[in-house]
Amino acid sequence: MKKLTFFFFPFTILSWLPLDPTAINLADIRTGKWPMNLERDIDRRDTSYSLIFRDQHYEDGVVMDTLGFENLRQLKYLGQALDVLKKGHNGDIANFSNYSIKRADKRYEGVWYILRDKWGLTDFQQPEADIMCKTIDGLK
Repeated sequence: MKKLTFFFFPFTILSWLPLDPTAINLADIRTGKWPMNLERDIDRRDTSYSLIFRDQHYEDGVVMDTLGFENLRQLKYLGQALDVLKKGHNGDIANFSNYSIKRADKRYEGVWYILRDKWGLTDFQQPEADIMCKTIDGLK
């Protein structure tokens, strides 16, 4: 009977784990009319990351879009791309399989970035890119 108890013990521990995924806000990159934030999503043993932003294709309604990253390594690629683009020139593009980031300098407003994924579009300035990079670099 003891052998049977030890067999079911791991399954009872797994049943105590929460079934609902947990989202932790890592950084409010931008608030207001065009919000953007970075979240960590924990679902049992899996951890993924999401960049959530208001889609700029829709001026009349609020449509939030999510760019997902399966793991920390993929999120770090975003941070590396922003670092490289910061040192680059106007028009430089970092292409990934499901999104791209383009550097678009504006004469009187400084450095801007245009983020496009399969369904959405947003832009952000260098200070917001710095917040993302600092947040991503602080993750382990």
